[in-house]
Amino acid sequence: MTTQTIDIPSLEALPAAAAQVSAALQGHTIICFEGEMGAGKTTFIKALCRSLGVQEDVSSPTFSLVNEYRTAQDEPIYHFDFYRLDHPREAEGIGALEYFDSGYLCLIEWPSRIEALLPPDRLLITLTVTGPSSRELRIEN
Repeated sequence: MTTQTIDIPSLEALPAAAAQVSAALQGHTIICFEGEMGAGKTTFIKALCRSLGVQEDVSSPTFSLVNEYRTAQDEPIYHFDFYRLDHPREAEGIGALEYFDSGYLCLIEWPSRIEALLPPDRLLITLTVTGPSSRELRIEN
């Protein structure tokens, strides 16, 4: 397993960190985001989507479970938030497995809620709060 750590000292550093993560995505379509509530998972996903050329508003799919965005190359990005799920069957009910098998980028918040459904080939990004506006981002694959 390979691990890379990126320090994010402030919100202003998000675009640079997102560009680094964007480079690490090569060859991966399932990207899992872990971190405590308020660690900045959605905020980081917004920055990552911007670095991939997404023009539309990126927001948490907390209630819809999945949002779809388009990259600069007009390819879909699927953004999931499984925080409110009680059982992985609920993710199956929205077709999560089909999204995961699509070959398109799937950004997953709270992946531990659906661990049994996730393919083994995935990238794990963990955000840890290190200060009022600073974070540590760890990439494992």
